[in-house]
Amino acid sequence: MPYVDGFLLPIPKKNLQAYRRMARKAGKIWREYGALEYRECAGDDLNVKFGISFAKVVKLKPGETVVVAWIVYKSRAHRDRVNAKVMKDPRLEKIVPMAMPFNPKRMAYGGFKVLVDL
Repeated sequence: MPYVDGFLLPIPKKNLQAYRRMARKAGKIWREYGALEYRECAGDDLNVKFGISFAKVVKLKPGETVVVAWIVYKSRAHRDRVNAKVMKDPRLEKIVPMAMPFNPKRMAYGGFKVLVDL
């Protein structure tokens, strides 16, 4: 069954294009090492009437939006192997700027077992 790493992070709208450039480059590395899918999605319709909005979950500040991202792997073991290779790749250090385009302390992250795969 596939395994998914999921991410939720608030990002200043003014930094969204810089983040996109960084994410595109990083995503290519993840895919090169075997990730099945790599997605980064910027919030568009965050004023929901049902449940708790992502904006509220991440305590969105004025001028920010939410990015929801995920990476799909064959399994958790596959995820661990891919991530180990990615973290050792020197290209990653060149992609990640000294001043990140978001606050990593506000990012939520977790690994997920797939319950339904249609």
